[in-house]
Amino acid sequence: MARKKNPLDRNQGWALFFCAPNIIFFIIFFVWPAVIGLYYSFTDYDGWRNMNFIGLKNYIDLLHDTQFYSVFLNTIKYVIVSVPLGMIAALFLALLLADDKLKGNAVTRVLVYWPTLLSTIMVGVTWKWIFGESFGVANYLLTSLGMKGVGWFSNPTAAFWTTIIASVWSGCGVNMLIYLGGIKQIPNDYYEAATIDGANVWQRFRHITLPSLKPVTFMILLTSMINAFKVFAMVQTLTNGGPGTSTTYMIQYIYQTGFTRNRHGYASAASMILFVVLLIISFVQTRMNAKQEEA
Repeated sequence: MARKKNPLDRNQGWALFFCAPNIIFFIIFFVWPAVIGLYYSFTDYDGWRNMNFIGLKNYIDLLHDTQFYSVFLNTIKYVIVSVPLGMIAALFLALLLADDKLKGNAVTRVLVYWPTLLSTIMVGVTWKWIFGESFGVANYLLTSLGMKGVGWFSNPTAAFWTTIIASVWSGCGVNMLIYLGGIKQIPNDYYEAATIDGANVWQRFRHITLPSLKPVTFMILLTSMINAFKVFAMVQTLTNGGPGTSTTYMIQYIYQTGFTRNRHGYASAASMILFVVLLIISFVQTRMNAKQEEA
């Protein structure tokens, strides 16, 4: 007697059918390049003809490469500063715009989200126009007030902060909407009960809003850190990694090593190290979040 086909099996088959294009796309454009990159990291591939297997030599050379360490520290510094600032700005804006009755609320949300729609190259061009040393809006305003213009791209500290400002500005919109969605899910009864008990605004925020937003905050923190480690086009357009290597971050270093110096094998090894770092960060954050949920 033939077994009756389970409707669940049929639904799973249709689900796999509709997911197949994305799965194929992911394998072709993500998995396969990653496998090729891993293989290249064990070779001296120069992008043309030379591709000899050299084992761990690229990784050993990276451990003695002072420029690699400098760029890696630049990236860590960028992540440590940009991620918290971006999250604080997004949460602050979400709290301000959470009230649907506020006049002009919808328009303000659109304006905050708008930079997200720009390409990262356009973000770099926009802020390069603002911070241009000889033609920029910022220096024009400073000189109009009788102050001295700032060397935004010739001073390492100023160049670093231009990348931070541009990064926070461009990424704040998405995180603001995510936080806004999380705030909308918090029952208003909690706030009413806390108000009756005499809790002030800060106490309600600390003991109700922040704990309720933990899952949302974890997701934003994880994605923001990964995106910060992968920053490239915006910084490349804005500062081109300068002055010197003060704003050269990991992806720029990998790009310059592979496509400017034609050391594809060496660049692949650096990208594998970055992949491992991101994997460790994601694993640690996931474990910490799981333990907090179990507590």
